[in-house]
Order: sequence, then structure tokens, then C-alpha cells
Amino acid sequence: MKKNIVIAATLWLSTSIFSYAETHLSDYVNPIIGASTNTTIAHAEHGLGKTFPGATTPWGMTQVSPNTITGGDNGPGYSYEHTSIEGFALTQLSGIGWYGDMGNFLVMPTVGQLHTWRGELDNPDAGYRSRYDKKSEIAKAGYYGVRLSDYDIHAEVTATPHGGVMRFTYPEADTARVQIDLARRVGGSSTRQRIEVLNDSTIRGWMLCNPDGGGWGNGNGNANYTVYFYSVFSRPMTDYGVWTAIVPPGANRKLESVNSEEFRQRTSNAEIVRNIKAYEGNHLGFFTEFPTNNGDNVTLRTAISFVSMEGAEANFKAELADNSDFDYYHQQAITLWDNALEKITVESKSTEDLTIFYTSLYHTMIDPRCFTDVTGEFPGGDGKPHITDRYTRRTVFSGWDVFRSQFPLQTIINPEVVNDIINSFIDLAEENGTGYYDRWELLNAYSGCMIGNPAISVIADAATKGINGFDLKKAYEQCRRTADTIGHYPQGYSPNSISETLEYAYFDWCVAQIARLMGDNAAEKEYLERSQAYRKIFDSEKRWFRPRNADGSWADWPEKGRMQEWYGCIECNPYQQGWFVPHDVDGMVDLMGGREVALADLQSMFEQTPVEFWWNEFYNHANEPVHHVPFLFNRLGKPELTQHWTNHICRKAYRNAVDGLCGNEDVGQMSAWYILAASGFHPICPGLPEYEITSPLFDHITYNMPSGRQFVITADRPSADAILIESVTLNGMPINGTTITHEDIINGGTLHFKLK
Repeated sequence: MKKNIVIAATLWLSTSIFSYAETHLSDYVNPIIGASTNTTIAHAEHGLGKTFPGATTPWGMTQVSPNTITGGDNGPGYSYEHTSIEGFALTQLSGIGWYGDMGNFLVMPTVGQLHTWRGELDNPDAGYRSRYDKKSEIAKAGYYGVRLSDYDIHAEVTATPHGGVMRFTYPEADTARVQIDLARRVGGSSTRQRIEVLNDSTIRGWMLCNPDGGGWGNGNGNANYTVYFYSVFSRPMTDYGVWTAIVPPGANRKLESVNSEEFRQRTSNAEIVRNIKAYEGNHLGFFTEFPTNNGDNVTLRTAISFVSMEGAEANFKAELADNSDFDYYHQQAITLWDNALEKITVESKSTEDLTIFYTSLYHTMIDPRCFTDVTGEFPGGDGKPHITDRYTRRTVFSGWDVFRSQFPLQTIINPEVVNDIINSFIDLAEENGTGYYDRWELLNAYSGCMIGNPAISVIADAATKGINGFDLKKAYEQCRRTADTIGHYPQGYSPNSISETLEYAYFDWCVAQIARLMGDNAAEKEYLERSQAYRKIFDSEKRWFRPRNADGSWADWPEKGRMQEWYGCIECNPYQQGWFVPHDVDGMVDLMGGREVALADLQSMFEQTPVEFWWNEFYNHANEPVHHVPFLFNRLGKPELTQHWTNHICRKAYRNAVDGLCGNEDVGQMSAWYILAASGFHPICPGLPEYEITSPLFDHITYNMPSGRQFVITADRPSADAILIESVTLNGMPINGTTITHEDIINGGTLHFKLK
């Protein structure tokens, strides 16, 4: 019997406020928010949120999710508007562009003829993919379910920290099956695979994914990893086999190949080899076939490892061996999410607002994901297994995005994760022999994606906040090497780049903060001087930042002036990037002509911003360079404008809908901005242990910190549209400025707003 699982929230109404004693916080998570790559709605080639709708656990190694597409700039492998599903993979990335990676171990239940080709969106009948009933699609924290219309199969998935569980409920069929495409990869293909049949229910193997098969940046991101798996079927395998396609030497395995006619022909005509015990090749799939009565189901439990097949087996035995019941693992996933989401509790009369808030919080606790087996082993940057009990090795660091809001949020609610990622930075830099940090790390790969030295910001922010579960001396040495290796030019600025000059100046300031903590006065002075590099590219004639050529001359001024996207900038225009001098706002304002000039300019930026916050040339919330900008009004003496615009952004740029994220989620950054701003505070300058105050979106918010202390935010709000601060107190004492310190928060207490 097909089974739709609907999680009903039990609400207890007390003075119109929901009681969390009766309600699972995970019930408010809607993973469909942002789960689209649509570029038309987003008004930009970057697309919408690019989140995945499937099941995962907090910081889990696996993300068990439907995939609707291979190829193109479809990082999550899924887009809501697609009408058919290729299968359900065990690994995904959240909210990223650059073609994507992972989407490994793609499982599809089918009936009838065996297809070895996936088919295409415009021709699903040619392959194993299936159309699906959109009304049947259910996505919750730790669960995804859908009816595959072409096969009349109900598919359900859930996750454990190192694995996934899939349950398929079949119609009556002479030939039903579970098939696994081992060669599949979101942005290309894996390049070598192995499968071993251990007994009548168990398989294991691996999939090698290197740059030759595309993936991250279509190979330019240098992703090079192997996924090992250990799987157990609930139904004995009596008729099984592999399909194997011949890949000619030198054949293209990358993004441009996987949608080609040659690739389709090669895969469609794969050889079928039955009843093998082991098989290795360059393009493999595995299947097991059986007859079914209506309502029969098959459960597949799988654990993975990035170290070895033995590691995958150890992960399986630790998490998946004791019970074969899907619902048991689903409930465990719910419990894990409830515990994680309880880090922040919010009271509201609006289920829509609660859904937006808890889905945002959910999105901030996917990455940096666990890279460590239950044995303590992880793959090192030298290509060898390593083991430690000092910390959990983590991976997926979208640095240019997440240093701004995501990691400042985690310094409050999950400082152990911050310690973990910094230890991961330190050890990886030693293992790979570089001695420095990359800006976008994926599965040990230094991709070089985007700009800047954001790992330095994460370390400086942690260190100045007293987070100290790492070797600060070693981190300091590596931070200096990173800053001196990447982005340090003899001219004192980055030739032809506004974005690089401004961002490297900030990261040099971050090094200076660590130098101060280390008592290295000479280095502190040196890096503070370097942090003034932003002044070298301010053109007093144009009254704005302008790229300089290597010889010191100005780059030609474009017709659109500072509104010209990509003019010396990365994914933005000079108008947007020019506000990024977070470490010296006063100096920036002086260059701009003083407070009144800067204030008028900033007001104009927001007044011309589209109300929907789709990609635009003014305040472009869809991308990260401007995420600190609404809080600059505080520094310009107009805190009421910070309050107005942060509330407006929270209300308009975030919605409970598939297009509820106006830009790429970017591995937690977009959602973390919302969590902090909705709470009434957000940093302008990570590395400075303080936050700018704004008015909270909710009347009662509690941060439940690992120390056991609580930081409570309350608001007296005479009406729903009261968003301006009349007064604010901390533990009953008035706050006269516009900031609150990190220490104020982690010490616990009450921040109370009186709004008007």
C-alpha cells in the first residue's frame, strides 16, 4: 500500500502563542523553499535558491534527495519546475552555482523494461526517469516522499548522519527493480566505479570522481574524491547484475558530454552482465529485479564514507544495522532536527513566519558537513587516511559567502562547529603542503572559486570572541602566509579590481586582529597599514572606487559608470562593492565626501531597489557583497533606516514559497542573514566582536546556547507595523549606542526593545 506521511503539528493555543512543548520545531521546516534553479524568476543567470528538497541530518555527511537533472548550472540536481525525476542520490550541495558536484549513488525504483540511460526532461520515456505527481510531493526535515507516476511507485527517503534509507512501495508487477547509477554525478560523471556483491542482501563498492569527469566548476574546481558505499536491501537479491558502458580512451566525461547524443548512445547500449560477484569499470550501474504484489515495499539502507569501504561498513554498523524499519530512521532524523533547531526558539502567531524562520535555521545547519567516519578517520589533503579524536573534520566551505553571516551565527549557537572548521583549515593546509587556506574548499579541493581570504575572517572572528579550541599560534602563522601569498601585490592594491582590493584590505585587517591577540605589535602595525589599501583605488574625480591598472593609471570609465556590473568587480557593480570597507567605515565615509553625502547616496540605493529584491543594480540582496550594507545606516547616525530596511528585507526577500529565496542560498549565508537580522542584531565587521542592533522581527526569541545560558530578545510592539526602536535595554540597563557585544550575548540575559 502506498503511504503518504504527513506530519501534523499539534498546536496548543495559549494567549495566541504556539507552545513548543506540543509542537516539533522540525514541523516548521519547508525544504521546498529555494528548491529551484529557475533563472527567469530570479532575473539573473545565477537562478533562485538552488537548495535541495531531500532529507539530511544536522551537519550530516549524506543528503538523500530527488534529482531531476544532470548537466547545466544545476548545483542541487533538482529544480521544482521540472516534471520528472531521475532518481534519489545520497550526496548533494546546497545553494551553489558553478555547475555543481556530487549527486552520487543515484537510486531509482522502476518496473518493466530495464533502461540504462536516464532519459531527458523533454523525453522521460527514453530512460529510467519518471514523471511524478506534484501533489504527492512531501518535503520535511528528514523526509521526502513522492509518487512516481510512470511506475506507480511511492518513493520515500530519510537520512542518518552517515547514510540514507529509501523505501519504495510497488504496484503489482512481473518485473520490478531497484537500480543504481554509479556513474552519475550532477556536473558530469564519475570516472571509475566498483561493485561487490557480499551476500544475497548486501553490496559495497566505490565511485571515483575526479576533474576528468567534470563536477565542481566542470573540473576547474579540482574536486577529486571517492565515495565508498555499503548497502543492504530488505529483499533478497535473486536476479541482479550490472550494466557497463564502453567509454573510449580520451572520451569527454565532463558537463558538455553528459547531455550529448554520443553519451546517450553509449549509455543506452550498455552491456548487461547478470549474477556477478564483483565488477569494475568506467561507467557502471547495478540492479536487482523481483516480482511484486500491489503494496510490496523494498527498503534500501546505505552508509557512505570518503575514506574506504571498511569505513562505509563501520558507519553502517553504527547507524543502520540494528533496525530495518524506515519509520524508525525517519523518527530519529526528526529528533536530531528538533534538538538542533532548539538552539533558537521563537514565538509567533504566524505559521508562515515560523516556517520561514525555522527553514532558514535548518539551511544554516547543513554545512560545513561532517567528513569523518564513526571510526574518527577522514581523507586527508595528502590523499591518505587520517584519524583524530580532537575534532570532527568538516568540509564544504563557501568562504566568500559564509564569513559574513553564517559563521558569526555559528559562533553563538554552534561554536564547536566553528572550532571544527578552523581545525580542518589548519590540518588541511599542512596535509596538502601549501601552508595556506583556500577561499572555497570542497572535499579537500582548493577550488580557488571567488576572491579574498575568508578563512582568515572566520579565524579572526572566532579568536576575538574567545573561541579557542584550536592552535591559535599555528593558525596565525597560516593566516599570515595566506594573506602574503594570495592578494598581496607590490602596488599595494589589486590591479584592475575593486572587489579584490577592498576585500583583501579587510582580510589584512583581520590578520592584524590576530596579531594583536598574539602580542605581535610589528605585524599588527604592518597589516593595519595594508588594510588601508582601499584608499588607493578611490578616484576623487569620479567620487567613487575605480579599478587601477598595474601601472597606476585608471581603468577606462564605462558608459554606465559605477553601475556597470563586472567593472572591476565580482558578481556586482562598483556601487554595490564600494560600501565594503567594514573595518574602517569612518575612513570610507570621509573619502565619499562625509556623512551627509554618504547617507544621501545610501538612501538613494535603497529607494531604487525593486521591492521583490530580485537581482538588481542597487541593493542586491540576492548576492553577498551588500549583506552588511543595511546596517551602515547605524554608523551614519540614522538607525531608524537600518530598522526600516532590515525589516523590509526580512518581509520581502524571504517567503514561504519555492521562490522564497531571492538568490542562491550559498551554503547557509542567505538564511543566516535572515536569522540574525530577524533576531535584532547582525555584524558589520566579523573580527570585531560586536553586532549592530536593529529591531527584531519577533516579540520573543530565545537563544539556547551550548553553555546552558539563555539570551532572550523581547519586544513591546503596540501594533504589527511598529518596527522603530524607541528604547532598548540589556538586563534592564539602557543601551545608548547601536551595538551589542558578543560577550553580552553569550553571558546570557535579556535584550528588551520598546518599539513604536
